[in-house]
Amino acid sequence: MSLIRAAATVSSFTLLSRITGLARDIVIARAFGAGSLTDAFWVAFRIPNLLRRLFAEGAFAQAFVPILGEVKTRNEQDTVQLVLDRVALSLFFALLIVTVVGIIGAPWVVLTMASGLSEPARQNDFISAVWMTRMMFPYIICMSLIAFASGVLNTWKKFAIPAFTPVLLNLSMIAASMLLTPYLAQPIYALAIGVMFGGIAQLAVQWFALARMGLRPRMSLRIREALTDPIVRRIMRQMLPATLGVSVAQISLLINTNIATWLAPGSVTWLSFADRLMEFPTALLGVALGTVLLPSLSRANASESTTAYSALLDWGLRLVLLLGMPAALCMVLMADGMVATLFNYGAFVAKDVEQTRLAVMAYSAGLVGLLMVKILAPGFYGRQDIRTPVKIAIVVLILTQLLNLVLVPWLAHAGLALAIGLGGGINATLLLLGLLRKNIYRPAPGWGKFLLRQLFGLALMSIPLLAANHYLDWIALQSTPFHRVMMLGLVLSGSMLLYISTLFALGVRVSDFKRNSGSNKVGKTEG
Repeated sequence: MSLIRAAATVSSFTLLSRITGLARDIVIARAFGAGSLTDAFWVAFRIPNLLRRLFAEGAFAQAFVPILGEVKTRNEQDTVQLVLDRVALSLFFALLIVTVVGIIGAPWVVLTMASGLSEPARQNDFISAVWMTRMMFPYIICMSLIAFASGVLNTWKKFAIPAFTPVLLNLSMIAASMLLTPYLAQPIYALAIGVMFGGIAQLAVQWFALARMGLRPRMSLRIREALTDPIVRRIMRQMLPATLGVSVAQISLLINTNIATWLAPGSVTWLSFADRLMEFPTALLGVALGTVLLPSLSRANASESTTAYSALLDWGLRLVLLLGMPAALCMVLMADGMVATLFNYGAFVAKDVEQTRLAVMAYSAGLVGLLMVKILAPGFYGRQDIRTPVKIAIVVLILTQLLNLVLVPWLAHAGLALAIGLGGGINATLLLLGLLRKNIYRPAPGWGKFLLRQLFGLALMSIPLLAANHYLDWIALQSTPFHRVMMLGLVLSGSMLLYISTLFALGVRVSDFKRNSGSNKVGKTEG
C-alpha cells in the first residue's frame, strides 16, 4: 500500500470522526451553552480524553509499534501471540489499578485538575465534576485496550478500523444527550454516561477485528509472567518518557485547564470548543501521517536504510506544510465565521462566539508546529531514541508555563491557547534541529522552490478570506443558518481552490508526493 493511500485512508475515517465530534459539540453547545456545569463536564472529560491522546496517538503507539514490528519480523507466530497476550494482560492489570484508585480519589483528582472549582460559590460544579469523573474513569481501561488493538492493527497495515472507531464515541454521546437528559436529575450527566457506552462500543469493534485476524489476546491470570516478560518491560520503559516526549502539548493543556477554572465561567468550554476546531487539521494531517509513518520508519530502521528513513521524514514534512499552512491561515482569518456557523445556536450566544474565536486564533499560531511534531517525534521513536525528545519536551513544558505567566494576565483564556501554540512551534523547531544534528534527517533538494511556491499560493488565498471577513457579519446571519453555512462553505472552498490552482500553475503536482511504503524514492517536489 502506498503511504499516500494509507494516509488518505486514515484521514478519511478521521475526518468522519471529527465531523461526528463536531456534531457532538454542536449538540452540547446548543443544549448546555458555555456555563459552569458545562465547564465541569469538560474538566471531568479531560482525563479520558487526555489518555486517548497519550495512548491512541502518543506514548503507547510510539513505544509499542516499533517493538511489535521488530518482534513480528524476527519471530514465529506463536512468539508474536505470546507477546500480544502478555502486553494486553499487563495493560489491563495496570489500568485496572489506576481506575480503582481514580474512582476512590476522584475528589482529589478534580482538585488537582481544576482547583478553581474548590471555591465555595462553585460547590455544585465541583460535586458534578466528581460524579462525572467517577463515571468516566473506567473508560481508561477501554482506552488502554483500544490503543493496544490499534497498535496491532496498524502494524499489520489495517488502518481503517482504528481510525473509524472514535466515531462510535461521538455517536454514543450524541444519543445519550438527546435521549437520557429528561430522565436525569442533572441533565449534563448524560454526557458522562454516553462516554462509557462509547468506550465499550469502540473496544468491542476493535477486539472483533483482532479475533478475525487470529490475533486476539488470550487473557489469563498469569500476571507475574506478563509483568516480568522482557519485551513487556522494554515497552513499559519506553512508554514513560515517550508520554512526555510526544504529548507535551496535552500536558500543557491539562495544566491550562486548571488555570482556566480560575478565570471567567465558560473559559474551559471556550477553550474546549476552540480545541475541537484545531483537532480537524491536527488529526487529518498530523495524526494520520504519524500513524502511517511510524511502522514504515521502524521497518527502515530495522533494515538499516538511512536513505529511506530520511526520505520518509522529508515526505511527511512537505505534506504537513503543503496542507497545514493553508489550514492555519483559514483558522486565523475565518475564526469568527467558523465558530459562529458551528456553535452560535441556542444557549451559545454572541459573547461565547467572540471568546471562542480569540482562543481559535491563538491556537492557530502554533498549528503548523503542532503538526510537525507529529512527524518529527516519530523520527526519533522509530529509532527507539527516547532520551532526545524527553529533554526537548521538558524544556518546552517549562517555556510554555513561563509564557502563561506573561500571556494569561494580558489575554485571559486566549493567553493559555497562545502559550500552547507557541510551545508547539518551539517543540517542532528543537526536534528538527535534533534530527539534523544527529544526521537522521537530510532534507532532499528543492525545498527553496517548494516554499516560495507555497508562500505565493497563500498570499493569493488570503484575499477572499479577508474580503469575507470585511463584508460578512457572521453573528447577524444567525437568523438564516442555512445561508450562513453556505457562505462559509463557499468562502473556504473558494480560497482553497485558489491556493491549489496557484500551486498547480506553478508546477506542483499530486504525483510529487506519491511514494510506496517500501520505496526510497522522494517525490519530485523541486519541480
